[in-house]
Amino acid sequence: MEKRIIECVPNFSEGRDMSVIKQITDAIESVDGVKLLDVDPGKDTNRTVVTFVGNPEAVSEAAFRAVKKASEIIDMSKHHGAHPRMGATDVCPFIPVSGITMEETVKYARKVAERIGNELKIPVYCYENAASEEKRRNLASCRAGEYEGLRKKIEDPAWKPDFGPAVFNKFSGATAVGARDFLVAFNINLNTTSTRRANAIAFDIREKGRIVKNNEGKEISVPGTLKSVKAIGWYIEEYGIAQISMNLTNISVTPVHIAFDEVCFKADAHGVRVTGSELVGLIPLKAIIDAGKYFLAKQQRSSGVSDSELIRIAIKSMGLNDIHPFVPEEKIIEFVMAGKGKRKLIDMSLRSFMDETASESPAPGGGSVSAYMGALGVALGTMVANLSSHKKGWDTRWKEFSDLAVRGKDVQNRLLELVDEDTEAFNRIMEAFGLPKKTEEDKKLRKKAVQEATMDAILIPMKVMETAFSGFSLIREMVEKGNPNSVTDAGVGALAIRSCIRGAFLNVKINATGLDNRKFAEDIISRGLDIEAKASMEEEAILKMVEVEIIRQSRN
Repeated sequence: MEKRIIECVPNFSEGRDMSVIKQITDAIESVDGVKLLDVDPGKDTNRTVVTFVGNPEAVSEAAFRAVKKASEIIDMSKHHGAHPRMGATDVCPFIPVSGITMEETVKYARKVAERIGNELKIPVYCYENAASEEKRRNLASCRAGEYEGLRKKIEDPAWKPDFGPAVFNKFSGATAVGARDFLVAFNINLNTTSTRRANAIAFDIREKGRIVKNNEGKEISVPGTLKSVKAIGWYIEEYGIAQISMNLTNISVTPVHIAFDEVCFKADAHGVRVTGSELVGLIPLKAIIDAGKYFLAKQQRSSGVSDSELIRIAIKSMGLNDIHPFVPEEKIIEFVMAGKGKRKLIDMSLRSFMDETASESPAPGGGSVSAYMGALGVALGTMVANLSSHKKGWDTRWKEFSDLAVRGKDVQNRLLELVDEDTEAFNRIMEAFGLPKKTEEDKKLRKKAVQEATMDAILIPMKVMETAFSGFSLIREMVEKGNPNSVTDAGVGALAIRSCIRGAFLNVKINATGLDNRKFAEDIISRGLDIEAKASMEEEAILKMVEVEIIRQSRN
């Protein structure tokens, strides 16, 4: 399951006194589940742009704390700077990164805006996707008149704040809270020093296009080929080359790989070659994964390969190492967030995982091992699909098997996540049992925590069972129509999936004995029995097909 991640990029009206900025970033970092990515102060603008990411709830809390701290230590009545501004926290946009829609992000943004208005008594305007009306979508419209014109603006009924009092806040000004798409700064390198040629390519592809004169001598606008793209050509003396500098304002409309290929196409028409590219700032994992899949599909190769392979293909295909080394751990948001935190089981080597399992610690135990067996079983099905996509004489079927491999990869990745989740569920039970039980209130709280943790310890292995069972369809298809030379690999996959399901069900049953809600326990056991019975039939049917194929091959 894709993690829910949003980014927040608040701009604060202070860029010279780093002690002030440090207090704000400390407030952000005081929230668990948030990763501070960048702090970019500007002396001339007297403004600092801060970037942080995390799960939606944590980011929302961190954003509020940052706005609160800024309202306490930045006096707008004394602020001067080159950048337009209207408040101590001037803008606070929320950006969906992964596992969350724009509609959901808007709800979080407006909740934070409401909280700022109600609790801090700061007028708040919601802009872009969070706007309450069309004229407020544009940030420049919300900020028109800036701090100096704010008193008069707030008195205008047409510009009543979305949240907070319609009263001029002399100290903090007003804040704009929005929700916008993820913006990627993407530069493409050319084998020329000509800014004119680079600009010609930029005008060809950018949404705004160029202004030309028609046959009647009138100036008309001719749009470029790429939507949600801003672009300009420039010469970079440090590199000794010209670049197309692009802002991809909505990568769901124009992803990085489409922008790259289109620039390659237009550059060729101008007699120019693309030599590589560079990403300025960070990028979501999905954008790089999608690029890897795109370039493999162009080669008619299966995209059901590991994420690390997809990332490698994307880097190579777009020349992201052309100027500076592209280090995924430093450039991909999800990897930066992971950092050097607690080591996950799935990041261990095979030997380390085995040794950890064999140690005197009770976790990882049978639940995690069951999930891993299931992941390996489905991985065998994925392997057969990938081998089938490359089989000599089956060239026209590569897409069919690529789609099957991608399906298998999704299932095995979900099972891998459950390897750690099962151990975490066991640890939560142990933590609940460790709670104090001195008073009657303590005992009630402890019992409630134990029951909630036990529920998790039942639902997670049940999820393992359901997820692993979905892998049987891939295994069956690989036995029926995959590369016959790998039929026994698919058979071993079926065995592993069945063992995974039986092992996970043991965990469901043992944990259900400690659940007070007997109706729920009986229902979950009934579901488990049904899946286990169906798994047994699937395994038996698949193994019979495998034996038939072995006999067929022995006779040829």
